[in-house]
Amino acid sequence: MTTPLSEIREKLIDADAACTDWEGFECWSLPLDELGARFVLPKRAATGNPWFWRPEFFGAFPGADLALLARGWTLGFLDLPNHYGCPLAVEKFAGLHTFATRRLGLAARVAIMALSRGGLSGYHFASEYPEKVCALYADNPVCDFRSWPGGLWKGPGSPEDWQKLLAVYGLSDAEARAYAHQPASEATLRPIVEAGIPVLHVAGDADEVVPYEENTVVLRGLLEKLGGDYREITVPGGKHHPHGLPDLTPIVEFCEEAFARCGE
Repeated sequence: MTTPLSEIREKLIDADAACTDWEGFECWSLPLDELGARFVLPKRAATGNPWFWRPEFFGAFPGADLALLARGWTLGFLDLPNHYGCPLAVEKFAGLHTFATRRLGLAARVAIMALSRGGLSGYHFASEYPEKVCALYADNPVCDFRSWPGGLWKGPGSPEDWQKLLAVYGLSDAEARAYAHQPASEATLRPIVEAGIPVLHVAGDADEVVPYEENTVVLRGLLEKLGGDYREITVPGGKHHPHGLPDLTPIVEFCEEAFARCGE
């Protein structure tokens, strides 16, 4: 079943949403759970109203966003910066999912587009709510916050972000250094694998901010050990920026194939 865009617009208006233009698409902003939410609508909705969620960085490196919008997907975003995938943030994102699916009539399973630190939220949400996720695309993602912003190993980290992370998690420095519930852990990944959620990483192997070996390589090994559906596009010599690919076809096809499988 596909909810008409006209009906979605009416529901957004009923929720006190205001519409502006974003890259030639309708961007509806509204209050949600004491925060702000945004939904960017396609010009024509694809069958089943597929949608994707960005945990962080609305509008940054938007190539994949625009490609999916052009294919009839809706973009959902919650204004909750610097949350680093903490448990409270994951629950807030669950509220966004509830609004999108029950109020707007979007698809029951969302695709996640997790760039950089968005990997923390993307993986924790998919692990906590695997029945709500159809695919996880992660681009140079943080897979262990001890790598970034912690900077405990090879990477430089970010002392300012580390202090913010300690605050939102409610951890001491010592507790955070020992914190095992990371995206790159079997406990986090097992529900994702058991739910059959496909994962795609696009990763530069020379990432100077979020080291490839400490993040994607470790997570890949764990997913493969658990028998997960994992694929990777490695960018030789690639740095942390830019995110995305010159040819976005593999990302779009990955999301569309995963969404189609949800309906099988």
